[in-house]
Amino acid sequence: MTAPAVLNERELHLAKEAAEWRLISLLFDCPGPQWRVQVTALMNEVADAELQSAARDALEEAGEGLFHYAFGPGGPAPAREATYHQTVQLGYLMSELQAYYNAFAFQPVTAEAPDHVSVETGFIAYLKMKEAYALTCQDGERAATASESAQRFIEDHLTNLAQPLAERLEGSGIGYLATASAALLRRVGSPRVAPSPLPILQEEQQENDVACGDSSCE
Repeated sequence: MTAPAVLNERELHLAKEAAEWRLISLLFDCPGPQWRVQVTALMNEVADAELQSAARDALEEAGEGLFHYAFGPGGPAPAREATYHQTVQLGYLMSELQAYYNAFAFQPVTAEAPDHVSVETGFIAYLKMKEAYALTCQDGERAATASESAQRFIEDHLTNLAQPLAERLEGSGIGYLATASAALLRRVGSPRVAPSPLPILQEEQQENDVACGDSSCE
């Protein structure tokens, strides 16, 4: 009789993590027509004080001009993972990312490149929700796949940009982005000494092995 309570607690934890990652994604996204509505809604859903502070500052500071100044050419902090790679070719990086996104049917509505920090963090939020949904379907295998893939994606991609992005934004004078990047680094950690050379391209993955289903539990 105790198993359902444990399962519900795990699902709730994943939902909270997904909300935090989604808020981080939004904070790094270009402020559009619905951006403030979405940031406000998520700010009220997360308990993390650092993210709440970043969201409040964003509602005061953020604008399209500031976004393009921060992340555009000549800005203080490039937002794309490719900027922080010294050896990996852009084509291979894009193929690696698209392989991840396609495997989980992740189709973000954005004008940003697949290696933009807002897209990569949005993917982690998506995987957290995938894992939670798989658990509600009582599909432990697919839940484990989503969980392992999220951790692997963080290690293979987000660790490449989180630390240098946080270091550059810390002294940028843009408060909400500095706080958001610190929150991201806290979740991601420092980069590994020797990142794996695009491992997902070496495997064959079928979509029905990595998704719980978009409409119903089977």
